Amino acid sequence: MNFTRTNTSRTIPDSRHVQVLCVGHASYDLVFSVSHHPEADEKISAESLLSCGGGPAANAAVTVARLGCKAAFAGYLGNDLYGQKHLEELQQEQVSTTLIVRGSSPTPLSAVLIKPDGRRALINYKGDTEPLPTNSIDFSAMMPDVILFDGHEPALSEPLCAWAKSRNIPTVLDAGSLHEGTNALMFSVDFLVCSEKFARQWLQADDPERALNLLAERSPAVVITLGERGLIWKQGVESGSFPAFAVNAVDTTGAGDAFHGAFAAELARRRSWLEILRHASAAGALCCTKPGARPGIPDREKLELFLKNQKP
Repeated sequence: MNFTRTNTSRTIPDSRHVQVLCVGHASYDLVFSVSHHPEADEKISAESLLSCGGGPAANAAVTVARLGCKAAFAGYLGNDLYGQKHLEELQQEQVSTTLIVRGSSPTPLSAVLIKPDGRRALINYKGDTEPLPTNSIDFSAMMPDVILFDGHEPALSEPLCAWAKSRNIPTVLDAGSLHEGTNALMFSVDFLVCSEKFARQWLQADDPERALNLLAERSPAVVITLGERGLIWKQGVESGSFPAFAVNAVDTTGAGDAFHGAFAAELARRRSWLEILRHASAAGALCCTKPGARPGIPDREKLELFLKNQKP
């Protein structure tokens, strides 16, 4: 696969001066609203179609930017229609794209089927697109305040995580599921923020509390998100839980990505631990109120207004 660097003429801000660097997966999403998920051999018609950029790290970067922090995304986009549309979308969101690599392999594509109750079915297609090799992006000029990984670029992420640790740059892992990348990074980052699915896969049992305690034996800070049941956390000798905010959920796509992006943004702002969790939970909840991941990601004003109207 031949790689090229992105055209940076429209890139704002400069990637060297960012608060949060998001490293990992970018895709393009086609989101279909359907009355129900189809059965075998069933043909149904979608009520609406939404198309937008997606991917955990890319969505997190958009969240960071909308919340008023300077964000950069590092990862891969193909030299195809979907890659170009996603690149332009990131630039419009004021996410720095100087660390994006383009190539001849396709931009990963996701087809998402959303039911009226907000539940989804998702199909991913990557073709022959492989994770980027170790030396495909030069991070030497970077000095971000926080680095967020989603584990989908392990060859880039492992040395970058070690470099960040040597410079006391906080690192966060969005561990949505257990795979090569998340397994390699989970005990190297400062903040392991994982899904209930990840905890179940790692523990090989459905016991989030036990998973939390065991993970915390090897990680300085662990958060396990539990969807509508909120989250549980442990940091050093302290532990606790945080309830989910009640919203009218239309689509859960991207809620975890928004949570992680807001977590990293508030960490960069040096908020207190409970305020980080509160802002991240609110961002994840608000993301569920609109179809598709990107449309529901709140900006700073919307997030603060939402939190102001919540009970203490």
